[in-house]
Amino acid sequence: MKKFFLFFLYNLLFVSSIQAQQEKEAIKQMSAHFEQWYNAKAYDSIYAHFSVDMKAALPFTATKDFLNGVHEQYGKIKTRTFYKYVNSSFASYKTNFEKQVLALNISIDAQSMINGFQITEFVNDLPAAPERNTTKLMFPAKGEWTVVWGGDTPAQNYHVESRAQKNAFDIVMKDASGKSFKTNGKTNEDFYAFGKELMAPCDATVVVVVDGIKDNIPGEFNPIYIPGNTVILKTVNGEYLFFAHFKYQSTQVKSGQQVVKGQVLGLCGNSGNSSEPHIHFHIQNTENMINATGIKCYFDSININGQWKKDYSPIQKDLIKQ
Repeated sequence: MKKFFLFFLYNLLFVSSIQAQQEKEAIKQMSAHFEQWYNAKAYDSIYAHFSVDMKAALPFTATKDFLNGVHEQYGKIKTRTFYKYVNSSFASYKTNFEKQVLALNISIDAQSMINGFQITEFVNDLPAAPERNTTKLMFPAKGEWTVVWGGDTPAQNYHVESRAQKNAFDIVMKDASGKSFKTNGKTNEDFYAFGKELMAPCDATVVVVVDGIKDNIPGEFNPIYIPGNTVILKTVNGEYLFFAHFKYQSTQVKSGQQVVKGQVLGLCGNSGNSSEPHIHFHIQNTENMINATGIKCYFDSININGQWKKDYSPIQKDLIKQ
């Protein structure tokens, strides 16, 4: 069993935010019940307090198997202390299991039903993040692309509300009429961006690869695994380059692999919490997005609106041609 467990639901945005750091009474009660039920292996009680969407996403058999696995690897919960809120409504608890200290993160809906939980590594302090990248980066795709979300203001970039993704880009391909699809946009194959090669912006080490998330029907979302198929690269300067929403089973690299600048990572897709094929790219200061802080991305040399620019960070409506 892997050390990192992740089962959760979010709102239909691939963003997160830190909330007021005071434990609310409803989540305090639910987390205490969760601990009690987990220790007693009363998984049916935990499942009974799942929201409707959570039950659909994580059936009882899967819930039981998952929690049994946690028991086998880490044992019972001995103590649990509220730490902070992460990712919108998730209350994070420093949790002393019998065999290891981990973070237990729980989210509840307006009816106090569990709509998400995590058991993951516990990180005491967030490492400081540089304001921008120092590694020289190339734009990771060929052709003409339009930035639909990018920049420093909420009007330019809805990602600014997220600590990890505050400098993220969402980038699509459009034709002369401004459409991102050829005919009616009802299939992924109809979109210009779908299947385009995405490349390593620099020499780096692959640290995360997710490849098994199916592409969405355009206009629909997958709120269960928000980033979809994912590749994260680590640069020699400790920057983590985060690509999301790759096409299903299209990634061409493996975790631990060394890649060179321009090497194909995979194909542009529509997996995860994505409404159409596009590039989602951002830089963060740690591998785990739960604890990461975003780093502003500057490309070393990039053609913007017909002019080559050095050391430039694209903004909304920029036309990129590489």
